[in-house]
Amino acid sequence: MTADAALAQGKAHSNGHPGEGREPDLASEMAYIGRAARAAAAQLALANPGTKTLALEAAAAAIRHGQEEILAANAIDMEAARNKHLSAALLDRLALDARRVEAMAQGLEAIARFPDPIGRTLAEWDRPNGLRIARVSVPLGVIGIIYESRPNVTADAGGLCLKSGNAAILRGGSESFHSSAAIHDCLQAGLREAGLPEAAIQRVPTTDRAAVGLLLRMNEFVDIIVPRGGRGLIERVQAESRIPVIAHLEGMCHTYLHAAADPKMARAVVLNAKMRRTGICGATETLLVDRTVAPSLLPPILDDLIAAGCEIRGDAEVCGLEARAKPAQADDWETEYLDAILTVGVVDDLEAAIAHINRHGSHHTEAIITDDAAAAAAFLTQVDAAIVMHNTSTQFAAGGEFGMGAEIGISTGRLHARGPVGAEQLTSYKYVVRGKGQVRP
Repeated sequence: MTADAALAQGKAHSNGHPGEGREPDLASEMAYIGRAARAAAAQLALANPGTKTLALEAAAAAIRHGQEEILAANAIDMEAARNKHLSAALLDRLALDARRVEAMAQGLEAIARFPDPIGRTLAEWDRPNGLRIARVSVPLGVIGIIYESRPNVTADAGGLCLKSGNAAILRGGSESFHSSAAIHDCLQAGLREAGLPEAAIQRVPTTDRAAVGLLLRMNEFVDIIVPRGGRGLIERVQAESRIPVIAHLEGMCHTYLHAAADPKMARAVVLNAKMRRTGICGATETLLVDRTVAPSLLPPILDDLIAAGCEIRGDAEVCGLEARAKPAQADDWETEYLDAILTVGVVDDLEAAIAHINRHGSHHTEAIITDDAAAAAAFLTQVDAAIVMHNTSTQFAAGGEFGMGAEIGISTGRLHARGPVGAEQLTSYKYVVRGKGQVRP
């Protein structure tokens, strides 16, 4: 059975109503999706780079052509989200406009332009017995991506999986259900244009939370799970999954102002790192400042933040410097607000800052502002995070900003991939051994 035939058979068994199927029906539907994905992955692994490029470019064109439909679907999701009284930060993550739709199209085009990551010879060597050994990049297979409210992840994840020769099963959050469906339609249009199976990028067609549990147990069909969302989602996936997980944990990001920080730079970077977009995982959530410079460095920075609408939660020294700051509670030092709230603390020195970050951070993105090269080197070496930065905003923690076109997420683990997970990170490798009749003695 071909990938598309399996998918069609699965759709025939679906009741077509999101969230209304009984468990046996949902289990049957998920199995058909998995079977179709496995068949599509075998076809994608053999697809030539030009065909994949055509599919990505056609999908980008479909997104531009379908902007009106995408925005109309997003309006439905936004209305439902407002009725649920979601926070302003979550609404911002969910919202689409013409600029964000165009960014999705440009992201797919950027992915299309990258060199194909499949079939690359990563290393090659000869053995004394005449064997020629090569390590060659290959797709992972079938990737299940579970994400929450950001509908653009549908385009990014689908595009990156296609580029890397992997079949994708996408399970977006219920808040973005209609938006993700409209974007997914465009991805499938690109696949059809290139003659690739539609089952190469599938979307779980229900908001039923039971579908996540089923997906996490589909080890017969799925090779890797990539969750992207808050701590609750990540913990559930890691606890329930029978499939290896590349985790995108919350962005408990810090910016540290060293004693040798340039005041003008510190002021500009901190405001951007916190307030450019508060609802993204690269937003700074805690600001640390050396005690020796806090009285001179902090007041103008806090003025800027408060003027921009940011609530400050500080330790005793910060509250002594800024009367408008609220006392920070113990859990504030480990909270990813995704909102216009910043915890601010004073530390003794570089060593204390590094210790605080390694204790309270989520190993996502951490930054130091300093003109002292030795201090910067120590920070970049000793801080345990997927991304460490010097003299720049944590908001640059994104695959697109790294020149990777897009990302599925920022991996905070240590196995397989760490940091932005782009097309190259969605590959594995195999060894190809060529001989001339050698036998092992």
